[in-house]
Amino acid sequence: MNQQPDWPDPSALRAVTGRLAAAPPPVFAAECDRLRDRLAAVARGEAFLLQGGDCAETFGSTGVEEVRGKLKTLLQMAVILTYAAAVPVVRIGRMAGQYAKPRSSPVEERDGAVLPSYRGDAVNGREFTAGARRPDPERMWRMYESSVTTLNLVRALTGGGFADLRQVHDWNRGFVVGSPAGERYERLAGEIEHALSFMQACGADTRGLTTADFFVGHEGLLLDYEEALTRGDESGRRYATSAHFLWIGERTRDLDGEHVAYFAGIANPIGVKLGPTAHPDAVLGLLDRLDPDREPGRLTFVVRAGADRVRDVLPPLVEKVASEGARVAWVCDPMHGNTFTAPSGHKTRRFDAVLDEVAGFTEVHHALGTHPGGIHVELTGDDVTECIGGGYEVRPEDLRHRYETACDPRLNHAQSLDLAFRVAELYRAGRTG
Repeated sequence: MNQQPDWPDPSALRAVTGRLAAAPPPVFAAECDRLRDRLAAVARGEAFLLQGGDCAETFGSTGVEEVRGKLKTLLQMAVILTYAAAVPVVRIGRMAGQYAKPRSSPVEERDGAVLPSYRGDAVNGREFTAGARRPDPERMWRMYESSVTTLNLVRALTGGGFADLRQVHDWNRGFVVGSPAGERYERLAGEIEHALSFMQACGADTRGLTTADFFVGHEGLLLDYEEALTRGDESGRRYATSAHFLWIGERTRDLDGEHVAYFAGIANPIGVKLGPTAHPDAVLGLLDRLDPDREPGRLTFVVRAGADRVRDVLPPLVEKVASEGARVAWVCDPMHGNTFTAPSGHKTRRFDAVLDEVAGFTEVHHALGTHPGGIHVELTGDDVTECIGGGYEVRPEDLRHRYETACDPRLNHAQSLDLAFRVAELYRAGRTG
């Protein structure tokens, strides 16, 4: 099957999937339904989707500080975008399940040695040894345990005051004061400060601003894992309980493939990544297969065309879907189409290219009269040096200092906030232009 591990021991695989099938579900059907309602608002142009997190989670990144850092970054971005776009922001962490990665080649070669490619901690290890690279289904059980641990932390933090709007805004004010680009963002931060002070002066009930709805999602790549955690509800509908939101990747969106067949049978809100070769007729086929009832909130198309191609690739896709009267959420992934290898050998991305793809995405939607529904980014709350540029500029020679990703380069905390402020400017211009 496409992008599935070659598990060497079928009996060990059956033992693990049996344990997963009997385990408590990480998420529940009602939570998935609530997210589908939120995404329906995105599809109608009444909300904005922010999704972000690691390219590939690792079993060593489930500690409190790591989870807090990513959650803090996403909450800060959401406050900025909520005010600028003047609509609710739906928050989905690319976390609590993003442990498997598709690969362009099933093997990796180093110095004449050939071993299976690293497919994420859910499958094998990063070390270039025969033992580490052997696919081990027991790792799927560790993925389950790590995902539950992360979910429990997220639920405790978002429900326990960590998401308090005033506190999040104070974090943003601190960023603006210290950022080399802070002067550019001072006006927007000041407007948010004024709005909060106005609410307080009016005696507005702000108790609802101390918590936040937060959902999790990942690429539904490992079908053995997803099928084992699929559960039915009282109505007979089936849900993937590994996450609230799952997406099909660019490499696995074959209309006749196993992934599309699985996704067609679950009731979760789902997404599909669309790269620069996506054809309008193929997109229409995915729409018919995955959202035959044209239900707003059911389907999200995540476009990853690249900054140099998005303005040409996106219009015919949006026009084709619009001609069918379908209400899907359109989201920009400005990361995957802008990856290149630096002279040092590190895979990286330029912040300006990431921003330019979002700009092109919004320009297309504004020209067509459709809604640029959100962004999907790979980020971390740490001060890594994996992407070039940003207000606190990371230079090519800096990449080696803190290059920590398990797979693809991520925006660091400061670059993520830079992006949020810049995207806020784009969306505000679209509202007033």
